[in-house]
Amino acid sequence: MSVLVIIEHDRGAIASGSLEALTAARTLSSDVIAAVCGGNDAVATACAGYGATEVVDLVHPFLHDYAPQAWGEAVAQLVTARQPDAVIACGTDRGNEVLAHVSVSLDVATVANVLRIDASSAGVWALTRVQWGGSLLEDVTLDAPTKLLTVAHHAYDMVPSEVAEYRTTFTPSLEGSLGSTMVRDRVVREAGVTLTTARVVVGGGRGVGSPEGFAPLEELASLLGGVVGCSRAVTNNGWRNHTDQVGQTGTRIAPDIYLACGISGAIQHWVGAMASKNILAINTDRDANMVTRADYAVIGDLHKVIPAISEEIRRRRG
Repeated sequence: MSVLVIIEHDRGAIASGSLEALTAARTLSSDVIAAVCGGNDAVATACAGYGATEVVDLVHPFLHDYAPQAWGEAVAQLVTARQPDAVIACGTDRGNEVLAHVSVSLDVATVANVLRIDASSAGVWALTRVQWGGSLLEDVTLDAPTKLLTVAHHAYDMVPSEVAEYRTTFTPSLEGSLGSTMVRDRVVREAGVTLTTARVVVGGGRGVGSPEGFAPLEELASLLGGVVGCSRAVTNNGWRNHTDQVGQTGTRIAPDIYLACGISGAIQHWVGAMASKNILAINTDRDANMVTRADYAVIGDLHKVIPAISEEIRRRRG
């Protein structure tokens, strides 16, 4: 059995979700093909470091940057040429978008945001996927000559597995209309740790009380080398930018620890935070959803607890 993995990258910087997808593919087969639109040496090396036995560079002028329709059609043509048993992408915005285009081109159903794959039966796979923003887990079966699916982001840990780098080139035939949607320019944000990559996230909800109330959270995040996130209620109130929002309609995070301060824990927020390795909730309401779901909880006023934690960190550091 062979599995083709759609590799998401941004001008040579491979997405962590694609490394998760490669890890998932290795649980299914020892023949893992990485499809890299545009081709890139650094991406090919990264794929080989996570078990891709072959890296296929898809080369065409439309593929030099992200273009969902062109990427989808290019991968679909590669699938037709190579006939893999399955095609996998990570369930990120881009991964789901590209595989949707592949699905349409091949006229084959796709299953999105899969948490568990049972391929013990060669013809019919048993899958468990996330539905309704994480509030429902659905068991489905997938029966198709070529299985198309995305694995939920953070459902699989990135596990390296070094293999020899074997590269080939594939040149798809793409109509001009497929280049109508393509990244042309970017707004460069300040470099540094982001919500997606941070090992520590200090999140604030409505209980923070005001934009100024985030100052102690910023201080604690700085002491811990982390970043500050927030709930949707905070962005709705205009206290923080949407880019700081953790949740189903914001950023999904997977830090080593998430400190949820004054956050009630609506299901949409929980979906974005549930991949955290550890969650510490700080709240005056012991029955709040975030408190009951957290690994650890402090029942108290965040305006007293957060400064006390920061002070103790400074004291221990001398």
